[in-house]
Amino acid sequence: MRTMSAVQLVGHGGPEQLVWRDDLPVPEPRPGFVRIRVRAAGVNNTDINTRIGWYASSDDPQEGASWTGEGLSFPRIQGADVCGFIDAVGEGVDRARIGERVIVQGCLVSLRKGDVTPWLGSEFDGGFAQYCCAPAADTYAVGGPLSDAELAAIPCGFGTAQNLLSRAGVKEGDSVLVTGASGNVGLAAVQLAKLRGAKVIAIASPDKFGAVEEAGAAQCLPRGAPIVTALGANTVDAVIDLVGGPQWPELVDVLRPGGNYAVSGAIAGPLVSLDLRKLYLKDLTFQGCTTQRRDDFLRLVQLAESGRLRPAVSMVLPLADIAHAQDEFLSKRHAGKIVLVPPD
Repeated sequence: MRTMSAVQLVGHGGPEQLVWRDDLPVPEPRPGFVRIRVRAAGVNNTDINTRIGWYASSDDPQEGASWTGEGLSFPRIQGADVCGFIDAVGEGVDRARIGERVIVQGCLVSLRKGDVTPWLGSEFDGGFAQYCCAPAADTYAVGGPLSDAELAAIPCGFGTAQNLLSRAGVKEGDSVLVTGASGNVGLAAVQLAKLRGAKVIAIASPDKFGAVEEAGAAQCLPRGAPIVTALGANTVDAVIDLVGGPQWPELVDVLRPGGNYAVSGAIAGPLVSLDLRKLYLKDLTFQGCTTQRRDDFLRLVQLAESGRLRPAVSMVLPLADIAHAQDEFLSKRHAGKIVLVPPD
């Protein structure tokens, strides 16, 4: 039996729940799946949220502590961001795909059942390993100039950002406010909104303004600064929110009548105060965004292959240093993606 190295999450809690293993069996692809020799895997906020049970709406992290609202099965190999090469295919998959360099849409839309869409690294073992398996239909060949580490920065961050922008209907000429703009999803949203021809206003810490402007922001606001004072009421077509927290009512204030609000994060706090009169009197549309669309992800693949997409990678570390990588992620010292590389 062939074995591999991987990091297993063995329970909810601190970094001690991340256990390095070098004796796990190499997975075999089931029908309709491919096996990927992982070359790089990105670190995401969801990895940490899942580990600590943040998604649970009760005091028991086993209740709803995953993206699908169901409990997580342990042990689990996390990692929704995968770049690698297909080295085996399951029944029903063309063997000609062996050898393709690929990324996986972490939101496994081909396996959607009713209202539930599973995620790689949550309901299925993911990329924090030398090998992982994924549905062939959610695994995309990618050519072009990007490195393995850059491609590993695309699926979760850019996939989430593309979903937010599409759901908010962002188009050329729109004014878009992005909160948490120096994080993985925030930087991706800035870059993708700019590619759509929108004017991007970004909220970030001042030491990250350079990276955010390089991604395409036309204006930067310091985190915590009064938003309405800086922009004025009713001035923004769309808000892409990854933060929530106590300043959230100001995001509603700066939206124009008929504007769109899309959210996929709450790092500053999940509970906010809403004046319902502003929601209906301004004819606003609110979108909660998790499940992605296949056509949005395919567009990301096309942008990556053309070289128009440039993911920011701030740090590349060995997979065995995952606890350090998550500490660095939480420190917010870096603008851009932290990527883990499994051993050869």
